[in-house]
Order: sequence, then C-alpha cells, then structure tokens
Amino acid sequence: MVEKYSVDMKNIDDFNFRNRKALLRVDFNVPLNNELIVTDETRIIAAIPTIKKIINEGGSVILMSHLGRPKKGPEDKYSLKHIIPNLQEKLGTEVKFASDCIGASALELSQTLGTGEVMLLENVRFYPEETKGDEDFASKLAKLGDIYVNDAFGTAHRAHASTTIVAQFFEDKCAGYIMGSELANAKKVLEDPNRPFTAIMGGAKISDKIMIIEKLLDKVDHLIIGGGMSYTFSKAQGGAIGKSLCEDNRMALTLELIEKAKAKGVKIYLPLDNVIADDFRNEAHRQIVNSGDIPDDWEGLDIGPQSIDAFANVIKNSKTILWNGPMGVFEFPNFAVGTEAIAEAVVTATQNGGFSLIGGGDSAAAINNLGYGDKVSYVSTGGGALLEYMEGKTLPGVAILED
Repeated sequence: MVEKYSVDMKNIDDFNFRNRKALLRVDFNVPLNNELIVTDETRIIAAIPTIKKIINEGGSVILMSHLGRPKKGPEDKYSLKHIIPNLQEKLGTEVKFASDCIGASALELSQTLGTGEVMLLENVRFYPEETKGDEDFASKLAKLGDIYVNDAFGTAHRAHASTTIVAQFFEDKCAGYIMGSELANAKKVLEDPNRPFTAIMGGAKISDKIMIIEKLLDKVDHLIIGGGMSYTFSKAQGGAIGKSLCEDNRMALTLELIEKAKAKGVKIYLPLDNVIADDFRNEAHRQIVNSGDIPDDWEGLDIGPQSIDAFANVIKNSKTILWNGPMGVFEFPNFAVGTEAIAEAVVTATQNGGFSLIGGGDSAAAINNLGYGDKVSYVSTGGGALLEYMEGKTLPGVAILED
C-alpha cells in the first residue's frame, strides 16, 4: 500500500478536529440480504480509520451516504438504519440515527452531538435532489457540519449533492483516508509502475472497458483478457462461441485493439480454452473445449486449465498488476475456478515483491470472499470511479477538493 498521498488536496491529517463537527460523506452502499442484514462489511470497515481519527481528536461526526437506488422516496429496504449494528460493532461506540438527512430533526441532532459522538443520516437518495446535484438540497446538508470530509471514492465520479455540490459551502474541506489512499495507489500504477506491468481485464462487456484498455495500452507490458468480453474477441477472430456473451457491434473494435497492442509492443493474452455449460446455472452440464470451438447450444462461463496456467505464469512474473473484472461467472462455484486461480496468482506475485491493485467491483468481491484482501497491495472500494480516474477523466468529487 502507498503510505503517503501524492495528490493535490488537503487530507484529513492536515486538520485537528477538536470541537469540530465533521460532515463526512462515506460509501455505505453495502449489500443486504432478504432479512436486511449486511452481507459484506468491506466498505464499513474501510471507513472506520477516518471516523476514529475525528472522534479521537475530540470532534464529532455526521455520516452521510446512499444505499441502493430508491426510485420513489423512502423505502425501508434502502434505509441506512439496517447497517447500524455493523457500524456500532466495528466502531465500538453508539451511533445515533437521524430518520431524515435534512430538516429540523437532523439539524437538532447534529447540534446536540457531543465530543466523540457519531450520528448517521438517513439515505440521501431518498431525495431525488441528491442525484440531480441540487444546490438548495446541498446547502441544507451543509448546515449540519462545519468541516466537510469526503471519503466516498466509489461515488467520486458523480456530481451529486452530497459528494460534490455540498463542498462549495465549506471553507475547510478535505479527503478522508480512503479517498487519499485510492488516488495515491491509482497514481502509483499509472505513473510509477515497476515492470513488467500486467493488466488483467475481465467482466461481461468490452464496451464497459474499452476506454481503460486503450489507455492501458500506453502503460502496460502485458494485457490479459478474460470473462465475458473475451468471447467477442474470439468471434471476431473467426471462432465459434455458441451462446456465449458477445457484442457483435464491437468485434471490429477488438481487432483494432489487437493491432494497436502489437504496434505498441504490448502482448495480449486471450483464453486458450474455456469451461462451457449447456445452461446458465451452477448445476449445468459442463466440459472443457479449446477457445473458438464452443458448440452451438453451449456457452462459455469460465476460462479453462490451459488459460489458467498461461495467465498465472505471466502474473507471477509481474512487478505491477492491475486487476479489474472476473474470469467467469464466479457467483457459480463450478465456474469460479478461473477467477480463484487468478486471485491466487496475484497473491503470489505480491508475495514476490510485486505491487497489486484490485480494481473494485466484482474483482474486489472475489479477493475478499477468498480471504485474500490483506494479501494484495490494495483493494479499491470504487470500481466505476477507479476506471474513470484511470481513463483520465476528471472526477467531480475529487476536483471539488482540489479547488
């Protein structure tokens, strides 16, 4: 992990929070099961150091976050009250709850908040003004604190009221520990990679990753492509892919990427074989075939053993690794073998002195589910935000802190 920030903004260590009320934007958009119990605490755990820094210095914290995508105002299944037991356990202190994120009750609770106390506002997305970036709504949020801290990197690519607009109402504003670490680790990979530098791109669609792949062709030595997007490459090269995922309108693009990689001296690795299924379910019949040899009524759901060996060999000999996207349908145990093997190879490379950045989303879930979160260099909390940052886009939630 990169210890020092290399970004042009004030961070949380630049301030003393004694007798100050910090309005802290966190990313508590965590998964809940049908019983409304948190099933992955990664984002809650990640936010604890920032919260503790503030309360240990004698400040108080007003937490704000979104949860899910409520469409019609307040809905119980999207209430942040469901995460309070997890948050209190991890924080080791009581968390007060405001049943609204603005208005008289939230304001009164924030004003009576004592030294070292923490309160959590209700889901900011219960108001459509949040995602619209409404200034009046943001000004009401701003009344709750006297210093603004943004630690929600996962939403930094959205110019929403609580992630971006609210900051303009504060003279004192800074990045929390997550935000600072995310940016510093991303910059290390982009600007100062040890070589060989390998990027592993997986996931369903080439269209979701095209900009980052094009950007990486100027940076990496090796590019490994797996997951659903690999079948578009296979079909473009004349392979038979059966019922596998494919973006027919992107096939020409995949051939262009292969040519661009050759011109830049980047070695592209595509699957050599696939684990295929006769139905999209864990219990489906399965077999292993060479890539490009998938029968009509079958679909590829994972990379095969030859691919695993080839990919793992490249990864284990790399000094910088960026991984975004699984190698198959890792939610199905029978088709998670490729993703698990890649995770193990990334861990081995890290143990051999390499630097590994896991790019949020499904890759982060896979690494954490396997218990490897502390065996890689850094696991990003923000999939979309990290990709946009690496594509060279301006993140509104970051830019407002740099002003």
